[in-house]
Amino acid sequence: MNHTAPMYEFMGLWFNLSNVLMITVASVLVFIIAVVSTRKLAMKPTGLQNFFEWVMDFVRNLIKSNMDWKTGGRFHLLGLTLIMYIFISNMLGLPFAIAVGHDLWWKSPTADPVITLTLAVMVTALSHYYGVKLKGMKGYAKGFVQPVGFLLPLKIIEEFSNTLTLGLRLYGNIYAGEILLALLAGSLAASGFGGILVAALPTIVWQAFSIFIGSIQAFIFTLLTMVYISHKVSDDH
Repeated sequence: MNHTAPMYEFMGLWFNLSNVLMITVASVLVFIIAVVSTRKLAMKPTGLQNFFEWVMDFVRNLIKSNMDWKTGGRFHLLGLTLIMYIFISNMLGLPFAIAVGHDLWWKSPTADPVITLTLAVMVTALSHYYGVKLKGMKGYAKGFVQPVGFLLPLKIIEEFSNTLTLGLRLYGNIYAGEILLALLAGSLAASGFGGILVAALPTIVWQAFSIFIGSIQAFIFTLLTMVYISHKVSDDH
């Protein structure tokens, strides 16, 4: 439980090597799934192609629920990438954790607030960028003073609070799940045969529940991303 992160200094900057490793693993897995799913496209999809098309339709409907497709279609790939990347990241630390000495190397990258807050800042920055790009600076600025100008300070605070809650919600849920799994695994290791039988069922149940929570959090993060973007690019918000 008292594990530290493997840190490395390069040119005065400190890097968390565990985060670098897990980000790379998650990215490679998403890439492999995308390539394998679309390598041999068929009119009647089966296997991974069928799954991939289901995810694409799911994200498409999610976007349509927040903005018209003519505007939101350009964010389809972003939503698809986010939901797959976050889901896989959430799952990586569930089967096991790998520690070398006191350094924890294998875990879910989304169990680190640096990763989740970086994703949240990226989403917020993209929403502002596309707000300016699609509506122009004047139309974008109007969104901060409508319906009345004195709401400007509140809307600025809202931008910061949205970013914090988006990142910390994902981090809190995944980190708490891994902590409880580590506690259950510790009780399994410290128990005798009878204790193992007692602790095994809660561990299996919590594993299943953690998969559900990881899926829901990937959905919520992607949904809120589209909500925030729609607020900036749609005329009816």
